Amino acid sequence: MNFFKWLYPGMGVKRWVFLCSLGLSLLVLVALGAVKNIAHSNLLLASFATAVLIIGVFLVIVAVKNMLRTFVRALMPRAKNEELVDIVYQNRNERVLERAPRVVVMGGGTGLSVLLQGVKKFTTNITAVVTVTDTGGSSGRLRDELDMLPPGDIRSCLVALADQEPLMGKLFQYRFEQGDGLKGHSFGNLFITALSKVTGDFDQAIKESSKVLAIRGRVIPTCLDKVTLVAEFEDGTISEGETNITDECKKIRELKLKPSDVKASPEALDAIENADIIIYGPGSLYTSVLPNLLVEDIQQKILESDAYKVYIANVMTQPGETERFSLYDHVRVIVEHTSKDLIDSCVVNTREVPSDLVKHYEKQGASPVDLDIERVIEEGYEVLTGEVIQVDGQVRHHSEKLCQVIFERFEEIRNQNDKQVARVS
Repeated sequence: MNFFKWLYPGMGVKRWVFLCSLGLSLLVLVALGAVKNIAHSNLLLASFATAVLIIGVFLVIVAVKNMLRTFVRALMPRAKNEELVDIVYQNRNERVLERAPRVVVMGGGTGLSVLLQGVKKFTTNITAVVTVTDTGGSSGRLRDELDMLPPGDIRSCLVALADQEPLMGKLFQYRFEQGDGLKGHSFGNLFITALSKVTGDFDQAIKESSKVLAIRGRVIPTCLDKVTLVAEFEDGTISEGETNITDECKKIRELKLKPSDVKASPEALDAIENADIIIYGPGSLYTSVLPNLLVEDIQQKILESDAYKVYIANVMTQPGETERFSLYDHVRVIVEHTSKDLIDSCVVNTREVPSDLVKHYEKQGASPVDLDIERVIEEGYEVLTGEVIQVDGQVRHHSEKLCQVIFERFEEIRNQNDKQVARVS
């Protein structure tokens, strides 16, 4: 019988069951003795009974606490060295996050993974829809040599959403610096690649990797078929492949997908349909933000959605591609390639970039994005402002501050809608 397994050595339960039984026995004796004390009004026995009562209660509390700790550690091995109250508090926070808004974050590159680190502090209902057009570095090599989707951006998003031991995150991000064939590859890319071959499915490999890293939310490729970016530049020339387009450092007239009729991942469409908030960016306008939105299925599903749609504007321009671009120019390019109804709000940084960093970026052909906020507002878009960057030798978005601006505004809108519904009813 399974019951007798509780009596096996090392289970860590028997002693606490015995202690709990002893405490309960003392409480029963006190209860029985209390009736007689009342009848005889024996103060000495009453004092003794009070002491025994305290001891009994103490033993029961200690026993129950340690039995619960044993069960929790068995079910949650990571909680081995944590106090029970901390475990319960953490679970309480998890329950709060599970009831938080459903968020879909779309993009690629470093910007997306940085944003996800902040999003997971506000909700666990996260779906990262990741572009699969990367043709450079380790991802590009695996894409070409093994005829598969590039795993790099997906790997970074998995690590960003991970709730795992720090060592696992470092392992997935580890990049080999030497070795024939290995140099330049990251362990995470190779892990996902190997899993895709073992399972026979790239999408399944992502799901299994998600379990290994115990991520909060989901990471989904935009589509499950290989797709290539094609750019027509203002000088009339055409280039294919994300890396080639970026290397050209020229202004782009139009961006397309090849094939143009690529189908979106069904899970991505389902996530968009059920989303409360949809976020684009931050990241390269042409190679991170637009590729997802150019997939017709995704674009149409977003237009049908009632979600709050937010575009996170870049802080700095990109050499060649968005040189001298303002906030309005970024919005204009998205609208020209998709639809004006794809954006409700834009989030912009109002913290000044230090002059020494501006000079550093100018040497690379980049500069701060001009914030022509009034022009964007005139076009019918809301603009959310805040000091949402961190400066540590380079300019990057501060993920938590960025998310705070978005989630606070979403709550304001939801409260306003609730009040309107209440007045109508």
